[in-house]
Amino acid sequence: MATQKQRQAARRNVKKAQAGARRKKTITKLSKRTRTALGREGAKAAARKRGASKGTGTGAGAMTVTELQREAARLGIDGRSKMGKAQLIRAVGQKRRSR
Repeated sequence: MATQKQRQAARRNVKKAQAGARRKKTITKLSKRTRTALGREGAKAAARKRGASKGTGTGAGAMTVTELQREAARLGIDGRSKMGKAQLIRAVGQKRRSR
């Protein structure tokens, strides 16, 4: 869970990026600190979308589709060849928790 200070910083960075876009500034012309913060926020959002609970380094959300299919085969999950990445992440996670 993000702290109030982190949420405020995130809002500030988003507002800076929006203001830059309105002035037709590219992201490369924003300050390094703002670019870095925006990159981190984007990576976190992408990780959440993939199904990772925290960050991008561990768990089923950090695996490639091939790795997930291999893990699903090892766990005996049916229909894995027709599943997309998000479905594989969910199925592997559920199977791991049920064991």
